[in-house]
Amino acid sequence: MNTHAMRVIYLAEMARTFRTPLQSILSPVLSTSLYFVVFGSAIGSHIPEVGGVAYGAFIVPGLMMLTLLTQSLSNASFGIYMPRFTGTIFEVLSAPISGMEAVAAYVGAAVSKSVMLCLIILATSWFFVPISIAHPVWMVTILLLGAFTFSLLGFIIGLWAESWERLELVPLLVITPLTFLGGSFYSISMLPPVWQQISMFNPVVYLISLLRWSFFGTAEFGILASFATIAGFLAIGLLTVAWIFRTGYKLKP
Repeated sequence: MNTHAMRVIYLAEMARTFRTPLQSILSPVLSTSLYFVVFGSAIGSHIPEVGGVAYGAFIVPGLMMLTLLTQSLSNASFGIYMPRFTGTIFEVLSAPISGMEAVAAYVGAAVSKSVMLCLIILATSWFFVPISIAHPVWMVTILLLGAFTFSLLGFIIGLWAESWERLELVPLLVITPLTFLGGSFYSISMLPPVWQQISMFNPVVYLISLLRWSFFGTAEFGILASFATIAGFLAIGLLTVAWIFRTGYKLKP
């Protein structure tokens, strides 16, 4: 394993984040603060509790997962799209580093950045509501699982996209609606029965349910079923990336 090459790619991707702290770090924190003001204060005054949890605290896992998924997608897709756009991807392909090692470096950087932002948002939330975490180790595990899964999806989108417009197409039209309809700001049990059944086909629902379980000790879906669903989604991503590097799809001229 070429750990030196992986480290170079990883550090280069991480350096890009710290070169633009206002956009990469401060902007998501400000957005989260606004969500707390709008949802936590305005709506929370009409919905004091959800499942025995204060509404302000209830939305914290949803906000964290919303940030995690959007940042994982954008960081991973942009990270691989830029080398394709500038032509430097051929330097990576000609280097003594395997495809999966390159994926691990790009995806690892996207995972690191998105999890770091989630932890910053968690720290920010303590300024608005009191938060206790029932299973902190599982919380970190779930964040890593979600970040890795959606960073892989972002990597695939970054390879598929042929333009900046297409790069934003899937996150805007698919991922963002799935995240907002995944129970970020409400409980799935609040929905009519038909929409509860439809929500079960949304993988984001299971991630948010797992993260809320790590905070409050209760979940809307079975823990093992939720982990199995996300593991299946992750397996599809891994198989897709393996196929891309085996066939050279969008990589070879």
